Amino acid sequence: MRATQAIAFGGPEVLVPVEVPEPVVGPGQVLVAVAAVDTIYVETQVRSGWGRAFFPVVPPYVPGGGIAGTVRSTGEGVDPAWTGRRVVASIGSTGGYAELAVARAEALAVVPDGVSFTDAAALVHDGVTAARLLATTAVGPGEQVLIVGASGGMGTVLVQLAKAAGARVIGVARGDRKTALVRELGADVVVDAAGPDWVERAREALGRAGADVVLDGVGGEVGLAAFALVAQGGRFSAHGAPTGGFAQVDPADAAARGVRLLGIGDVQLTAPEHAELAGQALRTAAEGALRPVIGGTFPLERAASAHQAIESRELVGKAVLTV
Repeated sequence: MRATQAIAFGGPEVLVPVEVPEPVVGPGQVLVAVAAVDTIYVETQVRSGWGRAFFPVVPPYVPGGGIAGTVRSTGEGVDPAWTGRRVVASIGSTGGYAELAVARAEALAVVPDGVSFTDAAALVHDGVTAARLLATTAVGPGEQVLIVGASGGMGTVLVQLAKAAGARVIGVARGDRKTALVRELGADVVVDAAGPDWVERAREALGRAGADVVLDGVGGEVGLAAFALVAQGGRFSAHGAPTGGFAQVDPADAAARGVRLLGIGDVQLTAPEHAELAGQALRTAAEGALRPVIGGTFPLERAASAHQAIESRELVGKAVLTV
């Protein structure tokens, strides 16, 4: 079958189209004919050799952990009624950039009629993590939520879900195209991070009280600057690190201000939990209340181009592979 492998650690050019044997479905698993594959920033980092303590992959490997497609066959112990159904699944950190992929049956969520495979793939990670973030930070009506990295795949979902929860949303993005998108998605105030005074502009938008919740999808110095905008007794979630590292917040500083710190570990899910939230996100999309923003689609053999587009920050929204 066709697949794309990372043949070494390095730049996007290490992603090479190959032919590999079809995977064999085992007990408790299904075989999915892949139609679309999510691509997320961390996959570009893993491909470069970053985070090997957390992502112990060894080249050559087939990247990709979020797929959408049709169940072709089922393994022992799996209801054969799954065969032919349109599904999404989180399959770990490898195996998705291929025509066929194996998924655990308990990881499957049904794709409703009216939701394309491309849209479904765009939500398989970001829709789930965004829903979990809002739950763990307990965003409620009338609260002020500052979303850093609001124009990315995750950020665009967070803006929509936070608004649906009744929050006042202040989005931080970089450049005219990205700030315009965040505004279109419903953010009450949008701050351009390209300006040297973006922190002061965000502070003005928040007022003296500050942000009840900061959702930091950028990390590094930007995330650390955003931490200063959290209200006394607020919540700060550091879930993204495209800058190369999470915001290094001083726990003593947070404790002195009564700020609850949350990290990527707080959004880890079991396969059934992930499937439940994925189904919820897909149903919300089917109802028209959630729109994944897809900045570009790329055929499987051009996965290197997708990674290059993600790393260059030229995309507004998600990059999705089509098979």
